[in-house]
Amino acid sequence: MAPAPAGGWTTGTIIELDHPTDRLVRLRLHVDDRVDHLAGQHYVVRLRAPDDYTAQRSYSIASDPDDPLLELMVECLPGGEVSGFLHDVAEVGDVLELRGPIGGWFVWEGDVPAVCVAGGSGVVPVVAMTRVARRLGLQDRLKVVVVARTWDELPYAAELQRYGAFVALTRENLALAGGGDRVAAPPYPDEMRAYVAGAERAYVCGSVGFASYATRLLQECGVVADTIRVEQFGETG
Repeated sequence: MAPAPAGGWTTGTIIELDHPTDRLVRLRLHVDDRVDHLAGQHYVVRLRAPDDYTAQRSYSIASDPDDPLLELMVECLPGGEVSGFLHDVAEVGDVLELRGPIGGWFVWEGDVPAVCVAGGSGVVPVVAMTRVARRLGLQDRLKVVVVARTWDELPYAAELQRYGAFVALTRENLALAGGGDRVAAPPYPDEMRAYVAGAERAYVCGSVGFASYATRLLQECGVVADTIRVEQFGETG
């Protein structure tokens, strides 16, 4: 397999910005000298103060590589310098320092049947994968399970449901979101088995605690440990 594409430092102009929830901001950027990415890669966003103090943070890419703009979905974390700025201060027209795409481990090109298990804002790279699968007509090769506390807290909830993802809410009955009568609970192994059947690779993305839980769940469902690729994030990630 060819090495994953990688880009150096460049700049990106915010073309669109919206807040799907009070904790999320979606950015769509025009990236100068952009290098085409693979689904599952990420970018570093760097902020620079007038005194040249810098802060930077990595964010997964949500957009299909065919999308003319780069899409990032950022969760505003308590005390987060970069996420707080992007959520509270950034505006359309602002120019950001960016480096990417980065990463070659957590990528999916449609080459193998796979299952994704993601929690909360960990769904972002999985959304990029589903967009590629849909464009290439490979939905049967990429199964998706997502977990969130409530429907409103799940980024891209409606899009993931349309894709055919299994959605498990832990604090809310899915019927409240028009998604059936499943009780509030994490995924059960019996619910997972249809999604892992035939998968040759598994992707797990979420907080440190969620990644540990999802990895154990996949192994309980018969997924071989060395086929599981994990990307975790958060204040302790």
